[in-house]
Amino acid sequence: MTMDDVGDIEDLISSVADVAEIGRVKPRNIVSLRPKVKVKPRRQTDHPPSQIPGTQTIFIKTWGCSHNSSDGEYMAGLLSNYGYKITEDKTIADLWILNSCTVKNPAEDHFRNEISTGKKSGKFVVVAGCVPQGDQKSSFIQNLSVIGVQQIDRVVEVVEETLKGHTIRLLGQKKINGKKDGGARLQLPKMRKNKLIEIIAISTGCLNQCTYCKTKHARGNLGSYPPDEIVQRAIESFNEGAVELWLTSEDTGAYGLDIQTNLPELLWRLVAIIPEGCMMRIGMTNPPYILNHLEEIAKILSHPRVYAFLHVPVQSGSNQVLADMKREYSIEEFETVVTFLRQRVPGVSIATDIICGFPTETEEDFSETMSVCEKYRFPSLFINQFYPRKGTPAARMPKIPTDMVKIRTKRLTELFHSYTTYDHRIGEVQEILITEEAKNGIELIGHNKYYEQVLVAKEPELMGKCIKVIVKSAKKHCLIAEMVDKPRIFKHNLQKINDMYSIWPVFALLVCVLARILWLLV
Repeated sequence: MTMDDVGDIEDLISSVADVAEIGRVKPRNIVSLRPKVKVKPRRQTDHPPSQIPGTQTIFIKTWGCSHNSSDGEYMAGLLSNYGYKITEDKTIADLWILNSCTVKNPAEDHFRNEISTGKKSGKFVVVAGCVPQGDQKSSFIQNLSVIGVQQIDRVVEVVEETLKGHTIRLLGQKKINGKKDGGARLQLPKMRKNKLIEIIAISTGCLNQCTYCKTKHARGNLGSYPPDEIVQRAIESFNEGAVELWLTSEDTGAYGLDIQTNLPELLWRLVAIIPEGCMMRIGMTNPPYILNHLEEIAKILSHPRVYAFLHVPVQSGSNQVLADMKREYSIEEFETVVTFLRQRVPGVSIATDIICGFPTETEEDFSETMSVCEKYRFPSLFINQFYPRKGTPAARMPKIPTDMVKIRTKRLTELFHSYTTYDHRIGEVQEILITEEAKNGIELIGHNKYYEQVLVAKEPELMGKCIKVIVKSAKKHCLIAEMVDKPRIFKHNLQKINDMYSIWPVFALLVCVLARILWLLV
C-alpha cells in the first residue's frame, strides 16, 4: 500500500488492524461490550481531521489581472511540486486558495461571497492577492490565513499550517539591498493555466498615486525584477513548450526606473531570445513612461515576433479630470502616444480604458471623453463605471448620481458599438499563432500580428502552431478565418541560446579588456 492509497491517517490504522485479524486460530477468550456512545454529527462548517501533509487536494481561484494569474500559477506549481493535488473542482478540495483583485467593488464582492461559501462548505480557506494585502483589517478575512502578494513563495507552509488548524498571516515586503524587490523569484516552479502561454511579471507596484486606485495600497511602489532573471525565465519557458510570452505588471512602461534601466533595454534582450514561431505581448503601460521611448517602442512593436499591440489606459478625455485623478499626463500627451504609434507601426492595435462617472466629471468633461473615443475608434475599449474604493482619496469625494453614471456608460457603449472594428481585414491572408480552444468546443483561437482574435475550425494538431489563414468574415471582437496552408513546424533549440546567455558576462568582460588594450595602444 502506498501513501497515495490512503485518504486519511485513520484509514491506514484500520487497514493494519484488519490484516492482524487474518489467520487468527483461536477466537478471543474475553469480549467486553462497550456502551454505545452517541456521536454528535460534525457540522458542515467543522474541519475534517488533519491528514498526511502533501496529500490533500487544493482548489485555487484567481480574480483580476494577468499579474494575479501569474501569482496563482506559481502557487499551484509550488504546491504541486510538494505533492498536493491541484483541482478545478472546488467541491472535492480540502482547502481553497482565493486569490483576490481589488480594482472594482464587484470583484471584491465575489471574493467575499466565495469565502462565505467555503466556510459554509466546511473547507479550509486561505486568502491571497490584493484585497487582504491592501486592507488587512477587513472583517471578512479575520481568522483566515493570508498570503501577501510578495509572499507567494511561502504558500506551502501556509497551507500546511492552515490544514493543522493554525492561522498564518504573511504580509511582509521583500527587499534587496534596502530596495523593494519584485517579489518571489521568477524561477519558482509554475503550473500554467495554459501550457502555451507564459506570463512573466517584470515588476510589481508603480510610481503613480492615482486617487481612485486601491491596487497601489496592495502592490506599493515600483519594484523591478533584474533583467537577467526575466530573460532566463523566458528562455526556460520556451524550452518547456510555451509559444507565447506575456509581460505584465501594474505599469510595464515604468519598468527599470528603480534599478537604472528601462523597458526598451529589457525588450530588446527578450526579442533576441524569442524562437521562430513564438510571439511576445507587451503589457499595459501608462502614457508618461513611454513618451521618452516612443521611437524604440515603435521599432519593437514592428518586430515580427512581437505583437503590434499596446494597452494604454486614458481613463478620461478631460485634462481637469485627469488632474483630479492624478494621472500625471495630459490628453494631448496621450494622443501623441497613439498618433505616433499608429503612424510608425501600420495596423497597430491600441486598447484603452475609460472610467465613467469619476466624482469631478462634468457633462463637458464627459463630452471630451466621447470626442477622444470617436476620434480614435479604439478596437478594444474597456468601459468601467467609477467605484469608490475604501481608503482612496476619490472615495471621500461627493459621488455623481448613479443614474447619471449609468447613462454616460450607456452612451459610450453605444458609441463603441456604432462602428465596425475589423471589416477592413476581410479577404486578407494572415499568419496566426493558435494558443486556445474556444468555449464552444468547435473552434480554436489564434492571434494575428496585431493581436486581433481569429477563430478557425478546430483541429487538435494546430495547437501551438503558426498557420496561414484567409479572413472570411468579421465580428465586433474577432475575425473568422479558414486555414489556407499547413502549419509551419519550428524546431526550437534554445539550449544554444541558453549556453550563450550563460557565458555572456565573460564575453562582455573580454570585450571590455580588449577595448581597453586597444585604447592604450592607440
